[in-house]
Amino acid sequence: MEEDEGIINPPTNESRRKFKSICVFCGSRAGNKSAFSDAALELGKQLVERKIDLVYGGGSVGLMGLISKTVFEGGCRVLGVIPRALMPHEISGETIGELKIVSDMHQRKSEMSKHAEAFIALPGGYGTMEELMEIIAWSQLGIHEKPQVGLLNVDGYYNSLLALFDKGVEEGFIEGPARHIVVSADTAEELINKMEEYAPVHDRVAPRQSWEENQLWGSTISGEEAQGS
Repeated sequence: MEEDEGIINPPTNESRRKFKSICVFCGSRAGNKSAFSDAALELGKQLVERKIDLVYGGGSVGLMGLISKTVFEGGCRVLGVIPRALMPHEISGETIGELKIVSDMHQRKSEMSKHAEAFIALPGGYGTMEELMEIIAWSQLGIHEKPQVGLLNVDGYYNSLLALFDKGVEEGFIEGPARHIVVSADTAEELINKMEEYAPVHDRVAPRQSWEENQLWGSTISGEEAQGS
């Protein structure tokens, strides 16, 4: 039987991926609805049940504090990555799990990406959205080859952002297959299930090896060299 164009058959149970670690982007505030805190706790419980370690932004307040404490108390590894400048703002009392202190936001995202096999965003503010958008762009560009980026769309929090992505496809700024980098669900269980079944469908702008080589051999080139490359 031929596959319908544009439809990806889900993997079988045998080929379904199992994550060992997931990076969660989320707010250092709890938000105005109890549903946000409930979602952070439920995601933490799902990680524990599936024996998935947590990589996150290192804070002990807001949604960051709720999910990290839940995963840590459930017996899974918790790795927080935080810039030194944010420690007075995002850490209250004792730290949770392992804490890696870095110099800036760029290093924070790089370290979180290095230690995680997948990414999930809970509701959050500008910082959460900035981390989310960059990791989506990294997937499109080929900087990492990790599966979909998951949005835990609690109480419709990300509806407008998802609509914006669809508008980007409609207006020709986002390729259709690249839209599938992002997957969303209303519950943590459904979201992780979707991510486990994901098979990449988008073309990467450049192979990962190219990014690694450029990072290793970084240099300045002239305009003429760039045109000839």
